[in-house]
Amino acid sequence: MADQNVRLRSLTKTFPSSDSKAPPVTAVDGIDLDIPAGEIVALLGPNGAGKTTTLDMVLGFTEPAAGTVEVFGGSPSQAIKAGRVAAVLQTGGLLRDITVRETVELFASTHEAPRSPDSVLEATGLAGVARQKVQTCSGGEQQRLRFALALLGDPELLILDEPTAGMDVQGRRAFWAVMQEEANQGRTVVFATHYLQEAEDSSERTVLMANGRIVADGATHEVASSASNRRVRASFAPQTCDEALQRLQTVPGVRSVDLDRVNSRVLVESDDSDEVARLILGPLGGWDLEIVAGSLEEAFVTLTSTGAATSTGAAS
Repeated sequence: MADQNVRLRSLTKTFPSSDSKAPPVTAVDGIDLDIPAGEIVALLGPNGAGKTTTLDMVLGFTEPAAGTVEVFGGSPSQAIKAGRVAAVLQTGGLLRDITVRETVELFASTHEAPRSPDSVLEATGLAGVARQKVQTCSGGEQQRLRFALALLGDPELLILDEPTAGMDVQGRRAFWAVMQEEANQGRTVVFATHYLQEAEDSSERTVLMANGRIVADGATHEVASSASNRRVRASFAPQTCDEALQRLQTVPGVRSVDLDRVNSRVLVESDDSDEVARLILGPLGGWDLEIVAGSLEEAFVTLTSTGAATSTGAAS
């Protein structure tokens, strides 16, 4: 496998405006992105951020207005013809009047050296519904069937657009367990999703887009903490609560301090949780310290509303 499965440089895509007198609409605005082998990457952003358009260009569905797309060192069409890339999309691609097994066997016949239908049915949790017609399957089962079809060609890169749409909680967990196994074998997985908790739980790296640009790119836990405050909670003796409240309000980086007098607990939101913790456990004599990192949802709201780009160390 190439060191970089996907390499985007100054990638730009524009579309004509609905108003003929208005300038074109920029959907993707000059992004740079490298995705190496074996990563699970979440591509996040609000509606209209440019996620789907970016994936469409990686898959060769649409041509960029400017910039370059390289997949395994060549064009998207070359990579797809070689069977190195497969996609799982939200809709389409299924014949409703044949069974799940017949669907998998039919698609397997189009590959030169496919994985066995039994293996992909088992891997995707479809063995139990293999004899059902596609039209009788639930939305989640149909989405898993699309995933099974994508695995048949044993691709090195999987592109997933809302891959768990229609699945229940157990179905999502099972799906991502399989995804992790695939990544452990060196397969690269890039997925767009609206389920922020899913991205936080399942991806090693998060690329966050807003207004056609990348506003954050790095390890998922670092992206989550980069744009959101940490919360520090601690207990104090009732007679020292007021002093702790006053002292903590003066610490640089502290955004807010709240006191729960009933339980003698203080909650601090701060950019620098380490300094707050040292003060609490040292001079202020607190105990029962708890530090809670920011969530990916908080970072998502902050970064997509401000559009301020940040990098946490991943290649971009």
